[in-house]
Amino acid sequence: MKLNEIADLPGATHARKRVGRGIGSGLGKTAGRGHKGQKSRTGVAVKGFEGGQMPIYRRLPKRGFKSLNRKDYSVLNLGRIQEAFDAGKLSADGEVTMEQLVAAGLARKSSDGVRLLAEGELKTKATFKVHGASKSAVEAIEKAGGSVEIIGGRKADPEATAE
Repeated sequence: MKLNEIADLPGATHARKRVGRGIGSGLGKTAGRGHKGQKSRTGVAVKGFEGGQMPIYRRLPKRGFKSLNRKDYSVLNLGRIQEAFDAGKLSADGEVTMEQLVAAGLARKSSDGVRLLAEGELKTKATFKVHGASKSAVEAIEKAGGSVEIIGGRKADPEATAE
C-alpha cells in the first residue's frame, strides 16, 4: 500500500450543505430556516429561553451546597486491588502508589487522589501510599500484614465519605 492509495471508505464523508445558493439547490431562499421569527435570523441564542415564561431552571428550588474546592477521588475497593495482584498488574514489593494504580488501570489519572474502601478481600501483604482510606479498609490491609500511609494535606479521616 502506498500513501496515494489511502482513501476513506465510501460514505465515510459527507459534503457540507451549502444553503442559500438559489432555488435549484433545494436550500435556497429561506435556507431551511422557515419564515420570519427570531430563529430565522442570525445571532440567535435561545438555550433555556421559554418564551418569556419563567424558565424551569429558575422555577425549581435549589438545594444543597457544592464546594468549588472539593476533591474528586478515585474510589478503589480492596477486591479490585487483589485481582490486580493476582493478574500481575501490581507488584506487592515496595509501596503501592497512585502512579502504579493508574498504570494498572485501577484509578483515573485526572482525579485528585485515590481513596481505598474495604469491599472485597485483600490477601496480599502490601504497603499503600494513598490520599485516603476508610477505617475498615485500613483494618483489612493491616490484617493482611500491610500498612497504609495517607498522603496529602490532612490526616486520614475515617468518617469522611468518598464523593
